[in-house]
Amino acid sequence: MKIGLFCGISIPMKKSDLFFNVLRLPVDFLMLVAAGLTTYFLRTEILSVFRPVLFEFNLPLAKYVYLVVIVSVFFIGVYAISGLYSMRSRLSLAEEFFSVSIASSAGIMLIIIYIFLRQELFDSRFLVLGNWFLVIVFVWLGRLIIRWLQQIMVAKYNFGVHRIIIVGNNEGAISLIKEINNDLSSGYRIVKHFSEPEVLLIKSAIGNPGVDEIILTHPHYSEDKVSELVDFCNENHITFKFVPNISQLLTSNFSVDVFKGIPFIEIKRTSLDGWGKVIKRMGDVFGSILGLIVFLPLFILTAFVIKWETEGPVFVRLKRISWNKEFKLLKFRSMVNNAEELKHYLAAFNERADGPLFKMRDDPRLTKTGKFIRKLRIDELPQFWNIFKGDISLVGPRPHQPDEIDKYQKHHKKVLAIKAGATGFAQISGSSDLSFEQEVALDSFYIDNWSLWMDIKIILKTVLKMFFDRSAV
Repeated sequence: MKIGLFCGISIPMKKSDLFFNVLRLPVDFLMLVAAGLTTYFLRTEILSVFRPVLFEFNLPLAKYVYLVVIVSVFFIGVYAISGLYSMRSRLSLAEEFFSVSIASSAGIMLIIIYIFLRQELFDSRFLVLGNWFLVIVFVWLGRLIIRWLQQIMVAKYNFGVHRIIIVGNNEGAISLIKEINNDLSSGYRIVKHFSEPEVLLIKSAIGNPGVDEIILTHPHYSEDKVSELVDFCNENHITFKFVPNISQLLTSNFSVDVFKGIPFIEIKRTSLDGWGKVIKRMGDVFGSILGLIVFLPLFILTAFVIKWETEGPVFVRLKRISWNKEFKLLKFRSMVNNAEELKHYLAAFNERADGPLFKMRDDPRLTKTGKFIRKLRIDELPQFWNIFKGDISLVGPRPHQPDEIDKYQKHHKKVLAIKAGATGFAQISGSSDLSFEQEVALDSFYIDNWSLWMDIKIILKTVLKMFFDRSAV
């Protein structure tokens, strides 16, 4: 069996891992500042008894605090480059202390080189050497506190735990079950153990309390059974991991994790994970707030015109699916008030007969104002509120209706792997002129190859289409 044939849609990592990994950044910064201030206090208050301070005039506390903040930001950059914020690395205490020591030493060395190249005389060598020692101690201490908090939150309060099903009848399965049950702080909770990858039995076990991961510990089941299991994970947004043998390490689209000495391979569909996920969400929040502020005058004008022309609400709240969850998509009303009730009467005029979507260019339900705001895509601007709430993202696959998704074929469901978007790769590549299969193919490409730069390009092209493309109607 060649594992490269299989793919699993993944929930990227345990929520507890993501939360506490992101938490390390501000805690590191606070510890860096604390180390700098402690060094200054030691030199000016404690050691001054033995050797008086000679730099109180050219390096007062206010100026020193400013330098400490700048240097702390610099150190955060050094730590990032050194991999101390990697979402996939699980370091032991000794490994983390060693990594912090190496990165801090590199940072101090770069500071010393900078001072030397500037040909400046530094008034206190203790401030440099003391900072070096205390930064290592303080940062490592901060990370110890985070580890302690994570163990308590996970073990006692089940914060961000992953519920898993283990499939396998070998010693690896028994060993893994024993390790997880003996260590509640691992973040895993076993829902069920099956000796065979029988999808019907597994399906009956995922209802309540739900399952986040399925781990296959035996690599020698038939290809058909494993293929069926991976397809099941695809359709239900369950992470698929397996314990590999040597012949199965044949794919580049995977993530390696080690738990209690047992290697797992997580087959991945998208690089939108870890810090990429955090950065994308930060961009969504910033972009949605900016959009709501910039377009506020247009919101008021559009609302007035809609209300003046026809009776009914200014906004419509449409049922849509994003990331396999139902939500209400907010848009300016561009149709008559009972448009959804009239839809089935127009089914014969659907121009998108190739798939489950409905599209009619001269839709009689459109109002005059509706036609205008659709041409300019003004009707979609209220989606900034959905982006701010986290229902959708700025960029992603198109959010579709629940009744449309019910008609999806198996390969169409890949577009539900990530949050839907207000705009996306398919929208800028042909909009309504694309067939449904082409749209799915483009969205699948975006999921497989996501990058921040790709999002930026899609947003810029979307702005251009708003002014020059009129295919929305």
